[in-house]
Amino acid sequence: MAVKLRLKRMGAKKAPRYRIVAADSRFPRDGRDIEVIGTINPTTEPETVELDAEKALKWLNQGAQPSDTVRNILSKQGIMKQFHDAKAAAKAKK
Repeated sequence: MAVKLRLKRMGAKKAPRYRIVAADSRFPRDGRDIEVIGTINPTTEPETVELDAEKALKWLNQGAQPSDTVRNILSKQGIMKQFHDAKAAAKAKK
């Protein structure tokens, strides 16, 4: 099972809100998800992002692949840096 971190569209027409979810790559975009990691509201200025860093890091460590958009969101929140630093520290220990 290939797990992806991606966006799931919620909200009304012309008023999108997104959930950042871990989902099986075979599921449809707005279909079943495994776990909700956070939310993003792009209609506010600036956009509001609520993210559980522990859950995101857990899924990244388990091999989940983020979509391009989710990778950008995680980078802005500093989670991708934490992930790469932890990965480099583990590699240096060996």
